[in-house]
Amino acid sequence: MYSSQHNTTFAAMSFYNTKSAIVITCNNRLAPYVEQEVKALGYTVDETFATGVRMTGTMKDCVRLNLHLRCASQVLYRIKEFNAVNANQLYRGVNSYAWEDLLLHDGYFSITSNVYNDTINNNMFANLKVKDAIVDRMMQAHGKRPDTGADLSKAVIHLFWELNKASLFIDTSGNSLARHGYRKIPGEAPMLEALAAATILASKWDKKSPFVNPMCGSGTLAIEAALIATNTAPGVFRTNYGFMHIQGYDEDHYLAERGTLENEIQDDIPGLRIVATDHSKQAIINAEKNAKAAGVADIIEFNKVDFADTHVPPDAGGVVFLNPEYGERLGEEVELQETYKRIGDFMKQKCGGYHGYIFTGNMALAKKVGLKANRRIEFYNGKIDCRLLQYELYAGTKRTDK
Repeated sequence: MYSSQHNTTFAAMSFYNTKSAIVITCNNRLAPYVEQEVKALGYTVDETFATGVRMTGTMKDCVRLNLHLRCASQVLYRIKEFNAVNANQLYRGVNSYAWEDLLLHDGYFSITSNVYNDTINNNMFANLKVKDAIVDRMMQAHGKRPDTGADLSKAVIHLFWELNKASLFIDTSGNSLARHGYRKIPGEAPMLEALAAATILASKWDKKSPFVNPMCGSGTLAIEAALIATNTAPGVFRTNYGFMHIQGYDEDHYLAERGTLENEIQDDIPGLRIVATDHSKQAIINAEKNAKAAGVADIIEFNKVDFADTHVPPDAGGVVFLNPEYGERLGEEVELQETYKRIGDFMKQKCGGYHGYIFTGNMALAKKVGLKANRRIEFYNGKIDCRLLQYELYAGTKRTDK
């Protein structure tokens, strides 16, 4: 996953033009959509694994990736790889790197890690060893101890340690990219923005035909659809990344890349209609505020109605996408059986010619829809095993002659 054939160590000032392994992490089952995004940016993917992809590039590429990716969590740029059987060897391998050429002398840094080594039963111990090795090196170079802690808003160093192979990365993202930064009011049980974007990319939506989202909640699916359709990258909402807090940070390059995001936005898409409804007045108020923060309130039609009364533009052949409750308690599940049945009736009666989608973590409830899904796409919502169910909703009656 994180491995490479070559050990690589070089001064911080050369990062922007020196190629190394870049590992782009994501939540489990989102990797195919991260791969799709990376390839759409013109890069070659070297490897795809369960929770991310690996490619080769420079820190300049990391800047671009951070600004554009919708489905990713972190963009990690490898700076060193070495053998380490135990914690003492880990310390020595970390301490031998020239951190004084990478970290700001009066800066702040934090450590994150993934550790799969039998001698370590607690990631925090490995993090402490890495932190101590860096602090000792910085103390020796400058006579001053740098500030450290758990805050990911400044420089972040990531350790990946598997068996006897350790790799050190600059986490160029810092705080996770999975939250896109526009959502001011999350609402109840909100879908993470990266997951919402991935489910839309997994659908058959063409970004031009209607996107109809009953049960919209805080509006995340409708807003992500609008951002995807208008080619609005997540980077327009964020102003702080991990790469900004290391030596050699090229602010002019970042500002130039960010400027291209504004130029790539497509404000006027003929015929595009995004419809979002919810039976809760407060949910609609919250969704409208979130859409305004994302700059797409003017292209989403919000309405307070029961989902079954949602207006579906006729003869348009778009997508109808629902994310109903899953029913975590028995009483809720019994009540939701009728809701899922009504969803099926709504799709059959009002959504002819559309691609129908239901995102759910309860397959027993999904059976109550009364329609046969022609695709079942696997996702996780947090730790809940979920499916995006796709239905072909035929206009009129689909007849089968005996």
